[in-house]
Amino acid sequence: MKKRKNNINKHQCLNKFKFNIMKNLHILLFIISIGLNVYSQDKNEVPEQPPIIDMHLHTGLPHEVPEGTASLCRPGPCEGDVLATVNPSRLLEKTVEVMDRYNIVKGFVSGVDLSVVQDWKMADPERFIASPFILNAGSPDPEQLRQEYTSGNLEGMGEIGTQLTGVSPNDPALEPYFALAEELNLPVLIHTLGIGPYMPGFRSAAGNPLLLEDVLVNHPKLRLYVENAGFPYKEEMIAMMYQYPQLYADVSTITWVIPRTVFYDYLKALIRAGLGKRLMFGSDQMVWPEKIGTAVEAIRQAPFLTHGQKRDILYNNAARFLRLEDVEDVPVK
Repeated sequence: MKKRKNNINKHQCLNKFKFNIMKNLHILLFIISIGLNVYSQDKNEVPEQPPIIDMHLHTGLPHEVPEGTASLCRPGPCEGDVLATVNPSRLLEKTVEVMDRYNIVKGFVSGVDLSVVQDWKMADPERFIASPFILNAGSPDPEQLRQEYTSGNLEGMGEIGTQLTGVSPNDPALEPYFALAEELNLPVLIHTLGIGPYMPGFRSAAGNPLLLEDVLVNHPKLRLYVENAGFPYKEEMIAMMYQYPQLYADVSTITWVIPRTVFYDYLKALIRAGLGKRLMFGSDQMVWPEKIGTAVEAIRQAPFLTHGQKRDILYNNAARFLRLEDVEDVPVK
C-alpha cells in the first residue's frame, strides 16, 4: 500500500513538472513572438526623423542641359556622380520623394519660369516657398513681381543670380528688387560667391561678399542670405556677418560640389567664428534631386558639430529667419 502511494506521489510530481515546463514554454514562445513582431515593425518602418528646412531649391537650371547630364563638381578635372532629371514633372516627383524621406518640411524654391515655380507651389502649398530666379536685372519686372506678391503667388525673392551674367550685387539695376523686398518684408537669396556654373558671363570678382555692404546700408531691414556663405571668401564673409547681424547665409552646393574636406574646413571656420546661429541648410537642388540627401548627410556627419549645432543649421536658424510660428525645434534624442 505504501509503495503504491509513493508511485502516485511520483506520478503527480512528474505531471506537475511537465505542466510547469509547458507553462514556461508558452511564456517563452509568447515573448519571442512579441520580439519578432517588434523587429518586423522596426525593419519595415522608417524611424521618425526631426524636421529639416531646405533654404535653396530650384525647379531646374537657368540654362538648358540634356537629360542625363552629370552633376556639377569642383575642382576640374572631375566627374559628377548623379545624372540629371530635366523633365519638369519627373523632377518635382523625385524631389518630393527625397524631401519626404528626410522629413524636409519647408523648401525655398526658385526658377526662371514662374509657371513651373507655381506648379511646385500648387503641388504642396504648405511646403514650398515660391520665389523668382532673377538672372537678368529687369526681368522679371519688379512691378510685375509686386502683383505676384500681392496675389500670394510668390513669397520670397531670389535666387538673385545676376552674378552669372557678370552683374555684381551693388549694381544700381538691382536696387528696385532690394527696395521691393525690404518693403514687403521678403526673404531674399543671393548668389554672391566665388564659384558658379560654367557660363560665359560669370565673374568670380562679382561675388565678393563685401559688394553687399552698400545694399545692407541702404536697406537695413532687408532679410538677406548669401548662397554658400560666400565660398571661398571666408574672411570677407565673416567680416560682413559680424558687421551686419541681419545677414544670414546658407551652406548648400558646397556640401556636395567640392571635396568634403574643403567644405568641412570652411564650415568649421564659420562655426569657430561664432556664426553657427546664422547658417542655414540648403541643397541647391537643380536637376539632381539625389544630391539633397548628400547635402543632408554632409551636415549630419560633420564630426566637429554638436547635436545642437546640427539642428540649428538643419532647422532652427531657418525657422527663425523665416519667422515661422514654431521657431523652437522639438528636441530629438
